[in-house]
Amino acid sequence: MPFYESVFIARQDISAAQAEALAETFAGIVKANGGQVAKVEHWGLKTLAYKIKKNRKGHYVMFQLDSPHAAVAEMERNMGLNEDVLRIMTTRIEVLEPGQSAMMQARGERSERGERGERGERGERGERGRRGDGERGDRGDRPRGPRRVESVEGEAS
Repeated sequence: MPFYESVFIARQDISAAQAEALAETFAGIVKANGGQVAKVEHWGLKTLAYKIKKNRKGHYVMFQLDSPHAAVAEMERNMGLNEDVLRIMTTRIEVLEPGQSAMMQARGERSERGERGERGERGERGERGRRGDGERGDRGDRPRGPRRVESVEGEAS
């Protein structure tokens, strides 16, 4: 059977438990149509790049499937009918990747590095990147104000 990877985004107003219940429902549809769900990953509530149906955030869930096309098509049809699902993307893949996806690995690295990451605390500049003392530092030999340019006839323009 072919392998598929499917990601769907659910509305932000549903709870994480409801998003997991949606995932179980869609996994059940695949199993009922002769497929297998190799892996389910809940990526959590993430900010969207742009508003989708008036939502700024969404619950992301990823499936890795080993199933016939008919089972995947039925799952996508049900996802499209469900009002809690904002977006769906399913792609056919060559092999099922063992272990965690890149999204889950990035989440683990972020928690290991701490809140500020590897950069540590901010330097002498404040929260907004200002020194806080009102000084702008040396600005060099820059001209001040607009310059007057003399025209060929000698009139100022």
